[in-house]
Amino acid sequence: ADISFTLPKSDGAKVLKALEDNKATSGFASLQYDDQIGKLALVGAGMRTNAGVSAKLFTALFEAGINIEMISTSEIRISVVTRANTINEAVRVVHAAFDLDGDEVAKVHGGTGR
Repeated sequence: ADISFTLPKSDGAKVLKALEDNKATSGFASLQYDDQIGKLALVGAGMRTNAGVSAKLFTALFEAGINIEMISTSEIRISVVTRANTINEAVRVVHAAFDLDGDEVAKVHGGTGR
């Protein structure tokens, strides 16, 4: 089985050392580290259950020639990992696909979160 996770680039060396230091007790066979990736996330209610959102996201990236290396979903978030040199283009095409690339200021409705 493979386990993948992302973390801030600035924490990479520290986490690699901690993992290597504990290799004997954790039982993993190999470790791979890649600091040339970028993560893009769509956040909103019902992400997992609204198939149209993920289809639109994946189609936009595919049509722009951007390879998705990893996908993660939760009830409120769809995250994709791409190469670092394509992340800016990925943001642009996803903004365009979801009509977020205009000049209009978004209205935010918030609360206390309680």
